[in-house]
Amino acid sequence: MDISQVKSELVRLRKEIRQHNKKYYELDAPEISDYEYDKLMTRLKELEAAYPEFITATSPTQTVGGAARREAGKLVAHDVKMLSLQDVFNREEVEDFINDAIAKLSSPEFIVEEKIDGLSLALRYEDGKLIQAITRGDGTQGEDVTENARVIDDVVQELVDTPKYFEIRGEVYMTQENFVATNERQEKLGLKIFANPRNCAAGTIRQLDSRIVRERKLSMFVFNLQKVNGVEIQNHVAAYEFMKRNGIKIIHDYKVCKTFEEVWQAIEEIGARREKLNYGIDGAVIKVNDFAQRETLGATSKFPRWAVAYKYPPDERETILRKIELSVGRTGRVTPTAVFDAVSLNGTRVERATLHNQDFIDELDVRIGDTIRVYKSGEVIPRVSGVNFSKRPENSVPYKIPDICPACNHKLEREENAVDYRCLNPNCPAQLENHLLNFAGRNAMDIKGLGETSIPKLIAGGFVKTVADIYKLKNRREELLAKKIFGLKRATDKILAAIEESKKNPPAKLLTGLGIFGVGVGAAHDLMQYFGGFDEISKATLEELQKVPDIGEVTARRVKEFFDEADNLKILEELKDMGLTTEEEKKVVEETDSPVAGKSFVLTGKLEKYSRDAASKLIMERGGIVKSAVTKNTDYVIAGDKAGYKLSRAFELGIKILSEDDFEQLLAE
Repeated sequence: MDISQVKSELVRLRKEIRQHNKKYYELDAPEISDYEYDKLMTRLKELEAAYPEFITATSPTQTVGGAARREAGKLVAHDVKMLSLQDVFNREEVEDFINDAIAKLSSPEFIVEEKIDGLSLALRYEDGKLIQAITRGDGTQGEDVTENARVIDDVVQELVDTPKYFEIRGEVYMTQENFVATNERQEKLGLKIFANPRNCAAGTIRQLDSRIVRERKLSMFVFNLQKVNGVEIQNHVAAYEFMKRNGIKIIHDYKVCKTFEEVWQAIEEIGARREKLNYGIDGAVIKVNDFAQRETLGATSKFPRWAVAYKYPPDERETILRKIELSVGRTGRVTPTAVFDAVSLNGTRVERATLHNQDFIDELDVRIGDTIRVYKSGEVIPRVSGVNFSKRPENSVPYKIPDICPACNHKLEREENAVDYRCLNPNCPAQLENHLLNFAGRNAMDIKGLGETSIPKLIAGGFVKTVADIYKLKNRREELLAKKIFGLKRATDKILAAIEESKKNPPAKLLTGLGIFGVGVGAAHDLMQYFGGFDEISKATLEELQKVPDIGEVTARRVKEFFDEADNLKILEELKDMGLTTEEEKKVVEETDSPVAGKSFVLTGKLEKYSRDAASKLIMERGGIVKSAVTKNTDYVIAGDKAGYKLSRAFELGIKILSEDDFEQLLAE
């Protein structure tokens, strides 16, 4: 398709979609189905992604409900902090909460209501009109999603009463039937399938296109009055009555209780009906009714002291384990998954659950054919809790994860004191995307434009199977353009030029990009500094490799295994033949009295006087070594502002910590 054809199709699509938008939004008389509309919009998005220079401000992809979304994602401070609730898990903890409140307050009443599993949203009204909708965010500020909230049927746009200011908090959720319908639509369009209703609701409310929000039919319950000016409301029940009078949908079937026994009975009633609900709940909320009494109890920085959330015990079912499937993740970690006869958990059909690792399997003694117990308690991933040994088949045998990778038949490894099996083959097809991302990343070959968008397309199109194939792409330029892998000719040529430019990188960057387990920026630099080139590294013995500062036995073994592998050597030969540098002048640090020479440094936090690169250069020029992780072999940690885990780790290990002034003094010596 030439440029004139692209422009012509863009004009036609935009005109057709605008006509359907008018009939759908303004005339309430749609002429085509949602599926047919989605196909039009998907095609428009594909073209604009391939030709971004042709995107216009008035394109249907850039407007919502007929107006541009200029405020999408804007952060807004909350008038009232949206705190979390403290979780309690048993009868005794609930009783403690009730007794504590009774001891501190005069005849308190308690409200018990469902805890909806969704996304918290604050709605602000001025003079009775909805002016803003804000997600919970971090509790102090959230995202402005007002336009999306306006298309949710349960969100009232205008109140009957008109208080000066009225702010409420609720939960946006998705019913089971709407969740199923959404996933069916996603599947038809070849789009992502959502894991559960909560994730779907949370992702939907942040959409840039409010038509998608309307289409997915979100719902909302309101569960709290945050702030009010112009109306006197004394307690939670009165607030609910005010809301109901104004058409606001509140949590239904709530109970007003005065004693612990009444509270517990209400909790059990919610638990008994939760399987029959058409929406998800992840517990029951118990809160003090009177607002003045809430003020008396106050709050911590994380949660109010006047409410708790009771979490029900996991919904558990017995089923038969039919097989254990192994999958290889992007980092090479092998995950076993139980496949069993389908059961219903919290209203969801479940037939798979993670088994984590071999230690977990051994601990439960899970065997194929066993009757296992499966549960799901407000979690995305179902889990196996145990085995009914009384129903175990006589011929069952303990399950052991095979030591062969299911994706590439390479030998799996389990590190000492680690729980996971890993495939350490950098050419494993299951890890190819991650391997290529690492290779092209900033710390390795730093190929601009080759990233999370383009690499999956290259793999899917059969363009790359190893890192060496990246440097063969220039010979397939016309194919790349035909399949629009990188988009326009200009973008394609720019990326191909960046690939060629990366050939000039020092060999330490190439070594970093090869994906050798345990060899990052620091280890690659040390190896090159010690040996001078790939040929010397490949000939080194295990003992010689361990002579490199901070290269331990495990990393040395991984390096040797990599350079002993014929397939890896073949790839390295290809890279050398295509002009990549694998050798450099061997740098031997001369003996010196400098306290920096031979010492290992880790930088953490924000430095004021130096950039990270500048500080690292000063250290290495004086014979020091810069590492990314704090270990027992680290000599110094240079800590700047907002230093975190690395600083804590240094304290634990008793490593000397330097300020920038201390560092300068050390250099001066």
